[in-house]
Amino acid sequence: MPVSMKTAGLLRAAALALSLALGACSQPAPPPEVSGELNVGVRNAPATYFTDQQGEPAGFEHDLIRAFAQAQGWSVDWVEEDRRETLFEMLDSHRIHLAAAILPRPVVKDRHLIAGPTLFETPIHVVYRSDDKAPRSAADLAGKRVALLAGSGHLPVLMREKRKHPRLSWVILERAWPEELLAQLDAGEYDAVLINGMDFDALRNAYPRLAVAFDLGEPQQIVWALAPRSSRALQNTLARFVEQVQRDGTIKRVYERYFGHVRRLGMQDVLGFLQRRPQRLPALRTHFHEAQTLTGIDWRLLAAIGYQESQWDASATSPTGVRGLMMLTSETADRLGVNNRLDARQSILGGARYLALLKDALPARIAEPDRTWLALAAYNQGMGHLEDARRIAQARGGDPDNWVDVKEALPHLSRSTYAAAMKYGYARGFEALSFAENIRNYYDILVRLEPAYDALLRLGRGSDEKARSD
Repeated sequence: MPVSMKTAGLLRAAALALSLALGACSQPAPPPEVSGELNVGVRNAPATYFTDQQGEPAGFEHDLIRAFAQAQGWSVDWVEEDRRETLFEMLDSHRIHLAAAILPRPVVKDRHLIAGPTLFETPIHVVYRSDDKAPRSAADLAGKRVALLAGSGHLPVLMREKRKHPRLSWVILERAWPEELLAQLDAGEYDAVLINGMDFDALRNAYPRLAVAFDLGEPQQIVWALAPRSSRALQNTLARFVEQVQRDGTIKRVYERYFGHVRRLGMQDVLGFLQRRPQRLPALRTHFHEAQTLTGIDWRLLAAIGYQESQWDASATSPTGVRGLMMLTSETADRLGVNNRLDARQSILGGARYLALLKDALPARIAEPDRTWLALAAYNQGMGHLEDARRIAQARGGDPDNWVDVKEALPHLSRSTYAAAMKYGYARGFEALSFAENIRNYYDILVRLEPAYDALLRLGRGSDEKARSD
């Protein structure tokens, strides 16, 4: 069909606009010290960048980059890509200033990019199914099905091992995420995989049957990659920042947020949790949803508390007299108006209100997620003993508002070392530490397996269903 002159003109204008837009996208980004914006390329991965349960960007490297930009007064423009190679190409064309994707220093150097200062070191784990016989060395991998991720920096290590063990072979997975690698191992597609320690730590509770057999080679130095010919000002600013956050404990605190709790549960703990979830949680889910509506606390966190306290057993009773699914004392139950601690709904609502009260009792300056982790310790040992632990943390030179410092102080509640700082006397602080850290693990698992609850969305669906029935 012929095209009118007017239509042709519109098509030419649209094509020109698209061409200009594409051209703008490929233009080199001006230096952040000039534009005030840091352009960062990231790979979606548990240790780098992901969307958390509140729908906000998160991740170990994300938080450090955000802190770096904030320290300079810059905004951040995030660009997500599946492949590390795509990030490297964007650095080559100067469309981004920095790439973060758990990048080993040799990988960055081999690409003739600028490697920033070392952020941390992570081992190269050889992971296998614990039901199988554990390989003890690279020699045991000869003739086995082995896989690794493209761009992980693990290939040179395997190449060196192959010189000693010619039967050693492997598969390189392109465009795969760390979780896909572990999922395929768990499904029996491979006998062993190579994965860096930080990625495995983030996922170990999702795959309880997988275990580390041994570490291969030397730990990897992880860096951020900068574009070729990046300004000396940007390089120096980054070097000063990394030195500062290593010295003042910022890296340690960010690590704690994401990985400080992940090694606490054993395989049987996780398998028991996964076994009981379909058996016991469905009957309780509505009560946890109601508790979230009442308090604003994620129902999955409340469910994690319920599991830690009673394994979701409404009739649970301890020798000390605490009872019910959320293990309330009689005094706490009375204060919260819980008439029957063995009633699952009353116990869940009471436990949720108690946690909310504890969170509200903490100083307003304490931010999340530290606020929640501190409140969990108070749930177990009481606010008085938590305040003692915070005083001990301060006496030890730490931050009483930060969980990473308070968790190190909690075991001292059962020792005389800091008796002068304790107003409330002896407490089993190590139990509060285990309590909070286990809940963090169970919560992580539930976030992966259970959908978030939106009371307003559910209300809207209910109205639509009622309208259809009418």
